[in-house]
Amino acid sequence: MSGEHRTVIQGNPSQYVKINVGGALHYTTICTLTKHDNMLRAMFSGRMEVLTDSEGWILIDRSGKHFGTILNFLRDGTVALPESQRDLAELLAEAKYYLVQDLAESCESTLKLKGKESEPICRVPLITSVKEEQVLINSTSKPVVKLLINRHNNKYSYTSTSDDNLLKNIELFDKLSLRFSGRVLFIKDVIGSNEICCWSFYGHGKKIAEVCCTSIVYATDKKHTKVEFPEARIYEETLNILLYENRTGPDVELMQATSTRGAVAMTSYASDDEDERRSVACGGRDAREATHLGRLRSNKHQT
Repeated sequence: MSGEHRTVIQGNPSQYVKINVGGALHYTTICTLTKHDNMLRAMFSGRMEVLTDSEGWILIDRSGKHFGTILNFLRDGTVALPESQRDLAELLAEAKYYLVQDLAESCESTLKLKGKESEPICRVPLITSVKEEQVLINSTSKPVVKLLINRHNNKYSYTSTSDDNLLKNIELFDKLSLRFSGRVLFIKDVIGSNEICCWSFYGHGKKIAEVCCTSIVYATDKKHTKVEFPEARIYEETLNILLYENRTGPDVELMQATSTRGAVAMTSYASDDEDERRSVACGGRDAREATHLGRLRSNKHQT
């Protein structure tokens, strides 16, 4: 454009200059522009040539959307950052261009925090095929819990409590996925096999356990489908599957201790031990009573 020329800006720190940044006009002092060590100090301290137009506006070929924010940061050393991630990213790019390092670092740390806040607490893949299921199970290092739900896959009418139990299974799946999402991969299958409600547990790519929640029952002359809610069993298998987090696999003794059979064995062992203690206690009591009775009889004969 005619009238544009390059010049070197040198002047008193209190002197005002006119800046045109991508069409956004700003009016500030040389002191503000040279307060911190950045590109603007180099431009307005005589170390660099700047481009001016015929009216004396200093031209900077950048977006002027966030230049006011940069000026406020140079004035005060702090500034309110934009709320949206897009505006933050734009301000970060401008801060890096002008080499305003403190502002750039503040934008980067805020962007990281916002990124973590925007991440969902839990992701539950909805599988659409057996192939997709195998890819998910084999590609993760986490144990896997899968819930198959297919209410419409039913030949017979449901019992009165089946619908409630279906909902309870789904609610428990949601609760477990929120609680253990960092340690276990939860997946949901709504188009799977002939099952209606079935839990599957995988460790190191292999199925470890399965809890089927449906059965066929007879009422009068008709068959009905019954959906159950074995909550304790589901919790047990979920806790057991956590043992497959490490690469070497679970400890056998720990698995036995946490299994239902192990718990029953421990209970029966405690009961036998308790019976033995009781029998010993009873034997000692009987002996004391017999000794006391013998003394009474001896005293009676002596009299």
